[in-house]
Amino acid sequence: MLGKHIENARKAGRFTRRDGAAQEMIRKSGNKRHQTGIWHWCRSLRTLKQIHGLMVVRGFLSDPSALRELIFCSAISLPGAMYYALQLFDRIPDPDLFIWNTIIRGAAHTTTPLDAISLFARMERSFARPNKLTFPFLLRASSKLSSPFLGSQFHAKIVKFGFETDIFTKNALINLHANCGDLAVASSLFDDIARKDVVAWSSLVAGYAKRGQLDVARQLFDEMPCKDLVSWNVMITGYVKQGDMQNARELFDEVPQRDVVSWNAMIAGYVRCGSLKEAMKVFEEMHQAGERPDEVTMLSLLSACADSGALDVGEKIHQSILEIYPRSTNLSISLGNVLIDMYAKCGSIDNAFKVFRGMREKDVSTWNSIIGGLAFHGHAEESISLFEEMRKKSTKPNDITFVSVLVACSHAGMVEDGREYFKLMRTEYGIEPNVKHYGCMVDILGRAGHLEEAFGFVKDMKFEPNAIVWRTLLGACRIHGNVELGECANEELLKLRKGASGDYVLLSNIYASMGEWDGVEKVRKLMDDRGVSKEAGCAQIEGENSELIRFLLRKTKS
Repeated sequence: MLGKHIENARKAGRFTRRDGAAQEMIRKSGNKRHQTGIWHWCRSLRTLKQIHGLMVVRGFLSDPSALRELIFCSAISLPGAMYYALQLFDRIPDPDLFIWNTIIRGAAHTTTPLDAISLFARMERSFARPNKLTFPFLLRASSKLSSPFLGSQFHAKIVKFGFETDIFTKNALINLHANCGDLAVASSLFDDIARKDVVAWSSLVAGYAKRGQLDVARQLFDEMPCKDLVSWNVMITGYVKQGDMQNARELFDEVPQRDVVSWNAMIAGYVRCGSLKEAMKVFEEMHQAGERPDEVTMLSLLSACADSGALDVGEKIHQSILEIYPRSTNLSISLGNVLIDMYAKCGSIDNAFKVFRGMREKDVSTWNSIIGGLAFHGHAEESISLFEEMRKKSTKPNDITFVSVLVACSHAGMVEDGREYFKLMRTEYGIEPNVKHYGCMVDILGRAGHLEEAFGFVKDMKFEPNAIVWRTLLGACRIHGNVELGECANEELLKLRKGASGDYVLLSNIYASMGEWDGVEKVRKLMDDRGVSKEAGCAQIEGENSELIRFLLRKTKS
């Protein structure tokens, strides 16, 4: 059946397109070049390979127009098939200009735009002459690479070939120089011809906005004879990045027609300012306007819920996600991870675990989120059990994983296990412990009363201990009433934080617990001499190594 479609397409002339017309079609932005016949149904790599196979069998690879369609489909139309397009291209003995431009264009739109530059070098070595359609793709690649040097090289070639007056090439040049920071060159290219094109205006506005020159960007924006949605979004995003939500909201309310980018910019802006209520209000407006939220929307809102502990709001967002993805197994890894993180930070471990078990695909951050969530909420055995499951499934842990595992060992008083996992980092996974790992080990040993060993750990550190480590030691000395080591830890701590009254109070409490009232008086006199005061009625809360836990909660986000 597929072979019949190909034969019919060829007879109907659907493989045939004059080279000039084909070249003009590739000028269009995006992937809008219309492919008719069999190519219209090519929506997967499997189908593409089937068509390719039949073309080989039927001898259609000798048909230049059929070959062009095959390359265009794999390089442009079909997402994720660029590697296959490159394999096909490498087997074409003498590519025509359309094929060169198509393969360069495809490479410029991938995550490895340097491939487009390499392909152009091959094109030059083959003595194929570029045309005015070649360079906009190369300029796009240079812009994505943020390489003004490469862009300048192509700018020189454009002048050499006489293409600088082409409006598409000029727009690409303005975008390149504006994006790479050479606003003077971008402005010099913004002549009478460019001023007639909205793309050139948007590129220049974006260039100034990106570098925080919002006054200039706004002036250009206000002068634009016709504003496209890109320019509206650029200005809104520019204000959002500067925290100017008032101007951002005013522009947002004026946008003739919004897209998901407009809504996401506003939501992200309110989240960044800590206004979860306003972010949710915009999200509700988005829903009422009939705009479908995307993954970026949900990630912004869920991150805000995690940071603020707004479990009720997070649950509503989760419900909205389930309306988009009815089966939890369809969740992306990013969405699943942030849901686990949100539920864990809000204390809803059962829900975090349900999301984790429902995910079809998991990465190391997924495991870290659930292992850390369980550990920080005191579910030490479950946390360690999941870590062992992670190892059996051949997911390689990283330094963040081991922080969570060591916290679990600390909560459960698993001193020997803590020692073994600390060694395991180096011996099996080649991970060098950092200050957080040492802090966890000091906490494990200090809780168990192994104060001498804990001090040994600190001395063996390859870097300077921070205040958290010394404070953890000081707290352990208070719990176990070790005045001598407490004095040592306090001395080191005061070198780092001379004005912190809580550190003096901790040492004073150690003396008091041992009945050494002279020591208490000595600490109080030291506070007076150094001008350190503790406000009346302000309690110093010292749950077991609470500062270490707060430090780790801040630092171990996946």
